[in-house]
Amino acid sequence: MPTDGSPVADGRNCRMDVTVEVVGEGERDCTVDDDATYADLIRAAGHHPQEASVLVDGSPVPDDRPVDADRVRLLRLIKGGRGG
Repeated sequence: MPTDGSPVADGRNCRMDVTVEVVGEGERDCTVDDDATYADLIRAAGHHPQEASVLVDGSPVPDDRPVDADRVRLLRLIKGGRGG
């Protein structure tokens, strides 16, 4: 599997690897279909699109935009707090 984010054929369709830096939590590598949107990528990183936003080169991108970057930052908009 290429490590540069380029699409790879898996027999059914093409997939691409994306490095996701979850702000405050570290990095993880996610694999998504080549026609995936940023909402799909947020889900692949283990979060809900209504609770996170993706930044590409420091700028937010729409959830419905096709993934076109091999490295992104994911900013969680909702984090757990203290009850009290």
